[in-house]
Amino acid sequence: MIETNFELPPLVVNHVRLKIDCLLAYELDATCEFLFMIHAAQGMGQTVIEETLLIEPATPFRTYSDGQSGNRFLRLQAQAGPFKVIYRAVVDLQPEPPDLCAPEMEVHDIPDGVLHFLMPTRYCESDQLGPAAQQLFGMLPHGYSRVQAICDWVRCHVNYRIGSTNAGTTARDVFVQRSGVCRDLAHLSVTFCRALNIPARLVCGYAPFADPPPDFHAIFEAWLGGRWVLFDPTGMAPVEHVVRVATGRDAKDVAFATIYGPARMVDIQPEVEHVQAITLATNT
Repeated sequence: MIETNFELPPLVVNHVRLKIDCLLAYELDATCEFLFMIHAAQGMGQTVIEETLLIEPATPFRTYSDGQSGNRFLRLQAQAGPFKVIYRAVVDLQPEPPDLCAPEMEVHDIPDGVLHFLMPTRYCESDQLGPAAQQLFGMLPHGYSRVQAICDWVRCHVNYRIGSTNAGTTARDVFVQRSGVCRDLAHLSVTFCRALNIPARLVCGYAPFADPPPDFHAIFEAWLGGRWVLFDPTGMAPVEHVVRVATGRDAKDVAFATIYGPARMVDIQPEVEHVQAITLATNT
């Protein structure tokens, strides 16, 4: 079942082209409802050049976009038995170099649509970690360098350890136990930023890294200099090589799969590879 198929256009200077091949496989004990976020986002510094969707067994589905976040959703009902979704795409990234002098904004000047990214959320208890954030980062110069200092501290003081957290682990838990995976490090960074009155939000996507088992990758954005700027506290992948899938306040807004019913995941393989490094305009 093919959703879309676009002809590859010529590449342009300074673009990064990535190829995505994502497999999700489940065993269903009964009829289940699925809400996936696995489609690469259109816009926000990237262009989906080509994408296909294969569902086995063939199953009716629909896709739609959240007008506020830009996230793209895949919704379907699957019957009992083995079930598989394969999403493939080619995406061009047009990363915007970060402004290392980008300032923080006073709360009074933060746009209405950004202000809610200052609020505590289920996984980011910025109200509870406020004193710690002030002690660690309150005296640092404001701006890009302070957010980078948060990333450096999280990378140095929180061990990346697969299996050390679960779906209910919050930023406060991570701060206490000092271990987690990419979403946990991103949650803690977001929480510190919000505690310092820097709007921040979670970004989930595809990234080309080889060391951990294949999985989706979580990073975050901070509102600096009037725009969103990407950061990765894990240091596992350059942010300019992350294909954005979903953006939200925390993990509950960006889950790649929300399932209603008895389903067991049996395989996950979101693989990403560079098609080529772009230095000149070329045709493919």
